[in-house]
Amino acid sequence: MFNTRDGRSAAEEIRTEYRSFEVDSLTPHIGAEVLGVDLSKPLSNELAQDVHDAWMDWKVLVFRDQHIDREHHKAFARRFGSLHVHPMQHAYRGDPEILKVKTTGDSAYTAGDGWHTDVTCDEIPPLGSMLYVTETPASGGGDTLFADMYLAYETLSEPMRAFLDGLTAVHDGAIPYVGSYKSTPPEGGYPRNEHPVITRHPGTGRKVLYVNRGFTSHIVGLSRPESAAVLNMLYRHIDSTPRLWCRVDWKPNTLTFWDNRCTQHHAVWDYYPHTRYGERVSILGEERPAA
Repeated sequence: MFNTRDGRSAAEEIRTEYRSFEVDSLTPHIGAEVLGVDLSKPLSNELAQDVHDAWMDWKVLVFRDQHIDREHHKAFARRFGSLHVHPMQHAYRGDPEILKVKTTGDSAYTAGDGWHTDVTCDEIPPLGSMLYVTETPASGGGDTLFADMYLAYETLSEPMRAFLDGLTAVHDGAIPYVGSYKSTPPEGGYPRNEHPVITRHPGTGRKVLYVNRGFTSHIVGLSRPESAAVLNMLYRHIDSTPRLWCRVDWKPNTLTFWDNRCTQHHAVWDYYPHTRYGERVSILGEERPAA
């Protein structure tokens, strides 16, 4: 669909100027605000290619001051692939391609309150997601942290990278959807699939650390204590290394587009009892995660 370029190492400087727009970076390696793009208008092929290139470069793109409806939102996402239907959508009403993300003072939880990659329990997880936030907490707060999983892999020691290469892990939808959200599973249960612990991004070829606290239950072939020790070490590496992160400060009418194949994110619930509201569209991946 789009022209792709070879991946770069974390040490290389990423460009900030594209043919159709410029970006302001949030960190040197992850996260950028896109300047001067109106998502209520159809994207030309050139603009769509530039958005794709910037997304591949920065992994997380932030579009401010967007005034779009659901059809605009879905049309933008469809430029990058078919739309994904969330496994919990059977319990919701309305458009199956729109996932409402609403937290109020009456909420028992907020979606995404913990480091995770979206829906890795699926055989083919989403390749990316677009969250459009229209209401932010009156008190402030409600930011989302994103972590660079290329850099998470690259900052592991060489012996640890060698140990993890070739291993696989089970990703189970029941962990968050039943264990945390207390939902009733659909007939046949929530998806459960096995993916490599270290994957290669299909667009860049770079290696990615691909386990997450939200969905990963265990590493195949290790004993339960061994698996728990390795996974907890990797999770601690992610949640205690600020160098991996960028932080998106939501303002009303902000859309953020992230690459689900090489990032994790954490929605910070620091605004109780105030409200945050957004709607998410995700894009179906084209192939299973592969080593």
